[in-house]
Formats: sequence, C-alpha cells, structure tokens
Amino acid sequence: MCGIIGIVGNKPVANRLVDGLKRLEYRGYDSAGVAVLNGVGVVRRRAEGRITNLEKVLAADPADGELGIAHTRWATHGKPTTLNAHPHTADQVAIVHNGIIENFKELRQELESQGREFSSQTDSETIVQMIAHNVAQGMSERDAFFSTIDCLHGAFGIAAIFKSRPNEIFAARHNVPLVLGLGDQEGYVGSDAFALAPFTRKVIFLEEGDRAIVRADGADIFDRDGNKIERAVTMSDVDVFVTDKDNYDHFMQKEIQEQPESIARTLAQYTDALSGELLDLNANSDFANSDRMVMIACGTAFYAACVAKHWFEGLANLHVETDIASEFRYRKPALPEKGPVLFVSQSGETADTLACLQYCKKAGLPTYAVVNVAESSMARDALGVLPTWAGPEIGVASTKAFTAQLTALACASLSAAWARGRLEPSAIQAHVADLLELPHLVTQALKLELQIIEIAKSLKDEKQIMFMGRGANHPLAMEGALKMKEITYIQSEGYAAGELKHGPIALIEEGTPIVVIAPWDSLFEKTYSNVQEVISRGARIIMLTDEKGAERCSDELSEVIVMPNAKNLASPIVSSIPLQLLAYHTAVAKGTDVDKPRNLAKSVTVE
Repeated sequence: MCGIIGIVGNKPVANRLVDGLKRLEYRGYDSAGVAVLNGVGVVRRRAEGRITNLEKVLAADPADGELGIAHTRWATHGKPTTLNAHPHTADQVAIVHNGIIENFKELRQELESQGREFSSQTDSETIVQMIAHNVAQGMSERDAFFSTIDCLHGAFGIAAIFKSRPNEIFAARHNVPLVLGLGDQEGYVGSDAFALAPFTRKVIFLEEGDRAIVRADGADIFDRDGNKIERAVTMSDVDVFVTDKDNYDHFMQKEIQEQPESIARTLAQYTDALSGELLDLNANSDFANSDRMVMIACGTAFYAACVAKHWFEGLANLHVETDIASEFRYRKPALPEKGPVLFVSQSGETADTLACLQYCKKAGLPTYAVVNVAESSMARDALGVLPTWAGPEIGVASTKAFTAQLTALACASLSAAWARGRLEPSAIQAHVADLLELPHLVTQALKLELQIIEIAKSLKDEKQIMFMGRGANHPLAMEGALKMKEITYIQSEGYAAGELKHGPIALIEEGTPIVVIAPWDSLFEKTYSNVQEVISRGARIIMLTDEKGAERCSDELSEVIVMPNAKNLASPIVSSIPLQLLAYHTAVAKGTDVDKPRNLAKSVTVE
C-alpha cells in the first residue's frame, strides 16, 4: 500500500514530509519522492529504493517550501524506477496517488492524441496530465481537479498541488482511505492518522467520493457532486492508529478490501499493462527443460499450489506434484531429475518449507520461491524468486497474500506454457488480458458483502459447514473451509464434489450447510448433479456462481451469490473473495477474535 503525506503551512516542510514517509514504511514500498512549492514553482525529488536514498538526493540537491506532498510507492503499473516514482508533475502541477486507475489506458491515449507527452509507464501520471490539460483549456484549478476525478474509474486517494494555488492542497478519495489533519496554522493530508500523528491529533476521515481543499487554517470538503459538506473532526488516539486499521474493525477486513491493489501490484511484476504482454520470467529455461515439477507449501499457500497445478498441467502440459512441506521433509521423496521445485510461502520463513527448499537445493534441483517478503530466508536461499506484492499482512488468516500467490502462479503457468511451446503468443496475450481484468473483477466481487453478511449471520450457530467444488475449485473449497475453521472454530471441510458419495455424504443431515463453488464452465453440470444429490438428503445449498450459472439454478436454489463473470485463470481468484467475506462475517457474528484466532500464529517458524 502506497503512502501519502502532505503539509501546507508557514514553515519549511521537506524534512517533515520525509519523516512522515518514514512512519508509512510499514506499508512497504519500492521508491519515494517529494514535491514542494517554493519561489521557483513545483520542485520535485525522487529516488528508487529506501527513504534513505531520497534523503541522500535531498542532501545533494536541496528543495524546500511551505507547501508539499510526498509519497512511498509500490509499483502497480510500470517498474519501480525513478521515472515511475511519485510525485508526478505536468505544467507546474504535482500529484501523488494511491490505488489503481482502471481506465488509464483510454485516458492516456486520448491525452496523447491531444499532444500531452508522458514520461512514465504509470497509471498515476494520467491524473496529473489530465489536470494540467484541463487548466490549459481554461478551467480553474478546482474545476480541473474535480473534472479529472469525475473521469477516473478504479480506486484512488489523491493529493495535488498547483504553482498557481500556493496555499492549498487538493485531495480526493474513492475506495482508498485518505485522512485530513487540522493543526495550528497548518493543514495535512495523509494515508492514515498514524502518518499525521507527529503533527496533529485532529483528523477528518474523508468518505467515499469526497474531495477537499486543505489550507493552513482549515479545509473545505465537497461530496462527489461538488456540494460543500461537513465531516466530523475526530481526536485520534496514537496508540490505536499505530496498528493502522484505518476505519476497519479488523486487519482481516482491511486486507480483504486491499486485494484489487495487491493483485494489480503483483500483476505489474509479470505483465505489461500497456502492451498486454507477459514479461520474461527467470524460471522459463527450467520450465522448458523439466520432466516434472514439484510445488511445496503449507496451509493456505499449499491450496494456492493445488489450484496452480491445474494451470500448469492444463496450459503447459507440465506434470506437477504438490506436497505439504511437513510431510515432504520426513519421507524419502522421489525427486524430479531436472526440476524445478517451487516453494510457496507468505513470510518466506515457514520452517518446514524452508527445510524442504534446502533439501532440494542440496540435491542440485533449481529452486524458486513464491514469497511476499523479498528479504526473507527463502528468497535469499532459492535460485530465483517469484514475488507476490501483497504488502504486509497482519491478520493471521491469509487473504490478500493468497490471491497474490494465485496471481503470480497464474502468470508463471503462462510463462511455462510459452517456454514449452504449448500456447501461441496470441493465446497467451488473451489470458493476460483476462488477468488484467482482475482488479476490476475483485472490486465488483467485494460489493457482494451485504448479501454475504446476512448469510453469515445464519451460519454462526452451525456445528459443521461443508464446501465443495470440482477442478481448480476443489482446492478452493478446501481453502474456504480452512478460512472458516481458522477464525470461526466451526468444523469445516472442503471436498471434491464427486467424492461426496464416497463417504462424506453420510455427514449430511437436514439443514447441513454446503457452500458450492461452481462458476459456469465445462464442469458446471457435473457439479450441479452433485448439488441435486445432497439437496435430496436435506442439505442447505449456498451457491457461488456467475450470471449464467445463476440462471441455470435460480428455480431450485434460494441462496445464490452471483459473482462477476471471470474467465479461465481469473475465475478461482475472483471466487476467493466471497469465501473470505463469508468466513470473516461469520466470525464477526460469532464474536471470535478475527485477527488473532486461538492457537495460531501468522508465520510458523518452528516445526
């Protein structure tokens, strides 16, 4: 999650902006920058990597003023380079942006056709170029900013400054938190109240669609229609905001909502959003020359590997074995002759998985770590790293790390298919186009929350819940069951739909809830026949499907969660969202400790 800090007042801001960025380091980032307004105009300094690199740039080439904005970036569009770092500028306007602009390609093409010249690969630069274009067309700064916001689709928290408005910071939010701060003759904008804690305890949480103009003596706030409104001033408690849950009740809730951005950030490591092409992967030669591949993981990461097995085998014709790390390391496995072996872990410190990596490395096999922490032991020990850019995940029950793992593995399976000559470039590009729709599709899936809350309330007193699916949705059913049992303590199991009649169907009693994952695909009718079997035994069906699947079963089922239509590789990732929401809201209804479920730890670093 990128970080924003802005200050407007009557004393120098550069050093304090940098200090504010340091308070946002926990979010993770790959570059940082500041833009200040002085007697010359908008002056910008940026650097790749850590904030210390930005400090060195400022020390060598000072820039300061009484108005400024600053940013830590995690790449979602374009590589983590200085050119792609924020703030972005155009015609003496500067902006910083958190989130994803879904329609940036169309907007960029239109602006380029009108003579605007872009210097970065980012979606964010489109914002400042459009604002500057609007000003050049004769709009006021406020109208130029508001008009630009009206054109944006996606998720964003934005702060902007103009040379021509030397005493104001413009701000806007949509699906991304943004906080205003009120100080003693100073005004502030930040990603969260924790970033503003050194400056003020008086904060205003902007609501969806809000826009604001912040000055040293206060702030004007407007709704999405431009009407001036009032928002409550809150006295922040620094001890509360250290944990940075924003306005969410739990970290898990916050992390579920962050998935459009974390998926986009992961996609940016493997695809070019402008060209729609798959980027080269360092594992391609090992994919091409392997006889079979092994994927090793624990818990949720293991289920991500099991989903990916379907992709690697179906697209790349690469035989894949999946193994639980704690089992693999204590037997004498028959290793592949050439590899590769993929190890999947959020932390990169999971003791069993790390031990398996070292075992395979000693055997001379090419090892690759699919990890969320670039500095982890696993990342350092492996031959290569396939990063998942989910950002810090604090809730014990993994959500955004899981979908980021699936995203990375989906891209890796396409790379394997290309390396092994199993898919033509046009087919790969079509799959990439489907994956690039994920941030939008996941955003749509999150809108199912109100319906899921009502279903969750009805599940809180159940003793057991079953989950079932076919194909890639079978391991997804097991992951859905794991989420449910982890945080609600309700006995939950995931099954292959066709296996119910081989034993588990004996567990079904009148009213037993079964969550069925069945988007419309070649397996839908098979799965639906299994639904009929359990309905006849008295089961209560909660169906996760898409529009076409809902049409097929609408006459017979009353509890249908209609997900957005997702193709091929994107489908299991989109289907993960309602499963996470269902577990989360059932736990909330039961009153369990969602973020810290009993007996569990975030990273299992011992056997």
